[in-house]
Amino acid sequence: MHGKVYLVGSGPGAIGLLTQRARRVIDAADVVLYDQLPGEEILATLPAHAELIDCGKFGRKHTLEQDEIEALMVDHAKQGKVVVRLKGGDPFLFGRGGEELEAVRAAGIDVEMVPGISSALAVPASVGIPLTHRSHASQVTILTGHEDPAKPAPALDWKLLAQSRGTIVILMGVANLGKIAAALMENGKSTATPVAIIERGLHKDRRVTVGTLSSIAVKAKKTRVKPPAAIIIGDVVTLYDPDAPDLIPVDEE
Repeated sequence: MHGKVYLVGSGPGAIGLLTQRARRVIDAADVVLYDQLPGEEILATLPAHAELIDCGKFGRKHTLEQDEIEALMVDHAKQGKVVVRLKGGDPFLFGRGGEELEAVRAAGIDVEMVPGISSALAVPASVGIPLTHRSHASQVTILTGHEDPAKPAPALDWKLLAQSRGTIVILMGVANLGKIAAALMENGKSTATPVAIIERGLHKDRRVTVGTLSSIAVKAKKTRVKPPAAIIIGDVVTLYDPDAPDLIPVDEE
């Protein structure tokens, strides 16, 4: 008899933003496959009775490759276990949840999706940067920063992105920040476009670096910006006030 797989989004890292459904599913799991993105606060609450499998990915260093993760999910479910694949943010937004869904379905395993609050939305909101605003932006584009703008045939249309008058949110883009900024400017984006980098999201050691498209790469290097971080590009960044209190308290319980 087969068990069941749950693809669970843990949200942006604050335990107070973990959904009630996610909490119930995690607590009932026999096996939890997790990475580092849910954050220490949430990972510390994983059930003691469950088998915990670290699937962390740190840049190019992977504890387990994607096909190994999918095989473990299927193997444990075939043993009749309740399997949770725990991810940061939302599993279907650059979380490879779609690939895992395909693998589990192909194996004939029952699967359920538990959405999570994406860091693309919560992290800028936490520091008072609204992604849309009647006076600044009427559209939002969310990109993966793993797409190298310099490769021969990029999947992203940098010319179209540079022409956008809305907000651009880039996840997993710290390593390619200089190339991304250059690609946007080369395709016509104003060098004075405001940019904010928000490191460590909803964690207590969160840090915000603000600049312009022409200056942000140098600033990020000087301040040694590290992932995980959300990069926000557009006029809404001008609404950021470093002296204002957090809109989403990082110590929310």
